[in-house]
Amino acid sequence: MVSADFNPAPAIKRTELSRSPVTGLDHLEIVTQLVEFPPGVTSPRHYHHGEETFYVLEGGMVLEPGRPPLERFPGEHGVIPRGLHHSGYTVVGDQTIKVLSVYVVDKGKPLQESVS
Repeated sequence: MVSADFNPAPAIKRTELSRSPVTGLDHLEIVTQLVEFPPGVTSPRHYHHGEETFYVLEGGMVLEPGRPPLERFPGEHGVIPRGLHHSGYTVVGDQTIKVLSVYVVDKGKPLQESVS
C-alpha cells in the first residue's frame, strides 16, 4: 500500500504575463512575470542574459547560507545587472513571497541559467 501522506517539495511558480520585442532591437525581448516563492522553496543561484528589475508585491522571510534571516518587504525593488549571480535563498516562515519581475534579455536564450 502507498502512503497518502506524500507532500511534494514546494516549487517556484512563474506566471508569464507578457513577452514582446524591444522596438528597434530585434535581438532583445521584454518578459514580464509574476514569481511566487512559497514557504520552504529555495531559489537557486542563477543569472540572466540581460537586465532584471523587480518589485516585491508580498513579502516574507528568506535565509541565505551563512547569513541571518532577511525580510523581503512589500515595495522593495531593484535592478539586477546582466550576468550577476543572485538568489540562493530559502523562504522561511509561512508567507509566500510574490514578486513582479521584468526582464530585458537576449531573445532565444534561456531566461535564466543556474550556477553552483
